[in-house]
Amino acid sequence: MSKKLFVLAALVVGVMLLAGCGGSPEEGKKPTGEPIKIGGIFDLSGPTADVANPYLKGVLGYIQWVNFNGGINNRPLELVYDDYAYKTDKAEQLYDRLVKQDKVVAVQGWGTGDTEALREKVAVDKVPFMSAAYALELADPKFAPYNFLVGTTYSDQMVMTLQWIKEDAAKKGVAPNVGVFHSDSPFGTSPLDAGKAYAAANGITFSDYVMPPVEAQDLTSLLAQASAQGVNYAVIQNTALPASRLVKAAKLPDAKNTMQFICLNWCADELFVKLAGAAAEGVIGVQPFSPDLNVAGAKEVSDFLRLKGSLLQDVGLRYLQGWWTMAAMSEGIKRTLDAKQPLTGENIRANLEGLQNFDTGNVTGPLTFSPTDHRGNDATKLYQVRSGTWEPVTDYLHSRLPIGQ
Repeated sequence: MSKKLFVLAALVVGVMLLAGCGGSPEEGKKPTGEPIKIGGIFDLSGPTADVANPYLKGVLGYIQWVNFNGGINNRPLELVYDDYAYKTDKAEQLYDRLVKQDKVVAVQGWGTGDTEALREKVAVDKVPFMSAAYALELADPKFAPYNFLVGTTYSDQMVMTLQWIKEDAAKKGVAPNVGVFHSDSPFGTSPLDAGKAYAAANGITFSDYVMPPVEAQDLTSLLAQASAQGVNYAVIQNTALPASRLVKAAKLPDAKNTMQFICLNWCADELFVKLAGAAAEGVIGVQPFSPDLNVAGAKEVSDFLRLKGSLLQDVGLRYLQGWWTMAAMSEGIKRTLDAKQPLTGENIRANLEGLQNFDTGNVTGPLTFSPTDHRGNDATKLYQVRSGTWEPVTDYLHSRLPIGQ
């Protein structure tokens, strides 16, 4: 039985909940125009489900909020989505159904491998596509003309990480020796080339280690191998669950580990801290989406959730990430309708490419797309776990690697 769901059903429930909690009639104006269908491809049961499920809830939450406030130009958003379990062939089947059968105007995707596999179809079909995959090549309009990235690319994150490591090592008077622990996937390997190039140019020793699947993980031998090779900075390109197991293994009494662990964005969240417990203390996080749930861009989200009887703290950073990714896509749709243009992929793309300094209220840096660069965000803060909370240790750092080379 298909898991395909329509968010309008959730909207009805949401409106009832909001009405029961004091939502005003003005806020609850129901849009009556033709629905705007958005496709969704998410890993709800596969190896990245730990972060994909709250991300999807954020996408759905934004759509529900927009519809409760009258939709976009009186037209409701409708999300048609399914679980592809992190299987590329299933993602391709789902995409075909969404575009050909459901007639969606844009797609919210998920993983790096499937986003890259769908790139050519997306370009041919002229379907604007935003996903949680931040591979640098997807930001190149010549290579991926209909893909747009809200998050800072993995390669740019890696460069900013190595810049920080270089400075930190100099302060400590040690030679930086970096080991990257990553999943065996296009997502896991995405930032390696940029990391190797920066390290070679800046006197940093650089190596990488493939992390086994979670169900078969023996991380102590992997850590012992890295320690024997002198690694003193361990960068993790993986999600919260495997990352938490790695740092916990490093804290075992016989591990004798002195590495500084650094999570790139998919493990720098509250789930990692919860799973890792005391082992999370001191870990650095490279996170383009704010783990501080009190920033301005989280307030409206928090207020909306509170009206529904839930709290932002319960859904966290990934919810905000999904919410603001959907918000960016919706801005392209709104600008198209405001201009009284047909709601085609070509017009949505052109209006997204005109987006300048789109304000997310410090959930991210301001988002800007252009016809030559679909990388909306080049800014990232570094955080550190202190007493169980991600605390900022830098202001926004910036990296904008060349694309199209």
